[in-house]
Amino acid sequence: MTRLYVRALATIALMVPLAAAAQEWPAKQSIKIVIPFSAGSATDITARTVFEQVGRQLGQTFVVENRGGGGTTLGMAQVAKADPDGYTMLVHSTSHVVVASTYPNLPFSVANDFTAVSALASIPFVIATKTQYKTLKDLVDAGKKPGSTILYGTAGAGSSGQLYMERFRLAAGFAATHVPFRGTPEGMTEVVAGRIDMYPAPALNAIELTKDGKVSSLAVSSTKRLPLMPNVPTSTEAGVPNAEYNFWVGAFVPAKTPKPIVDRLNREIVAALNVKAVADKIIALGGDPNPMTPAEFDTFVRKEIALNAEIVRASGYKAQ
Repeated sequence: MTRLYVRALATIALMVPLAAAAQEWPAKQSIKIVIPFSAGSATDITARTVFEQVGRQLGQTFVVENRGGGGTTLGMAQVAKADPDGYTMLVHSTSHVVVASTYPNLPFSVANDFTAVSALASIPFVIATKTQYKTLKDLVDAGKKPGSTILYGTAGAGSSGQLYMERFRLAAGFAATHVPFRGTPEGMTEVVAGRIDMYPAPALNAIELTKDGKVSSLAVSSTKRLPLMPNVPTSTEAGVPNAEYNFWVGAFVPAKTPKPIVDRLNREIVAALNVKAVADKIIALGGDPNPMTPAEFDTFVRKEIALNAEIVRASGYKAQ
């Protein structure tokens, strides 16, 4: 046999098990979902809401593993190195594309080591602060006072929250110091306690605390007000233009996961997002269901990588 023929046979031999596995999927008892944030975050609750329904549709158990830390890169690395067999998934947020620019020595490629499955939801940030600040102008004025020290928290260095805060403070024209946390619940606890001044919270994490009078929600990162927080202005309405930022949640699998598995997962996610109870819960989080095809989501992710790289350059952020 010629070398070319032998090589072709070897390639076919490798493809056959993958094709068979794809046809049998899901055959194992459970599927792991890695979430690189702590439990109780908007990303965590969105993932649990969607995949509880997907699990019912497939008759399958989805096991959530919260793997925070490293600005979300620890959980990402775990999935990037996992077997591409459809039994390990990543549910991430905008931070997924941000770390491509804020962490230059990653042990994986954001663009090439993950396959996009579908976006799940779009959930704007809310600037949540200590109750002493009643308006965005109050916060900005405090930040501009000589000798002031404004502390802002996020879910980690190099996360989307930090990039949004950098974009906001630059647009507003004041200095601030970053304090990283493992996740939003921890950071919001510090806002309530008055130990940090502001936190970019997904709407979910700000709505109830605002209603209870424990924090002040001063502005949303979206271009429109949220129906669930109609009295909270956009940053432009509050006097700080050019500070908008998009926060989304989406599902990924390791690169080289067979296309039939990716397509099946996508169909199940889209079906779940069209279930009224699921959509209503996402809306109650302050978000909008946002299903996409794998190709649409891949294109979206690559554009987001480029867009956030531009924000990193403009802010002068120093890579970790």
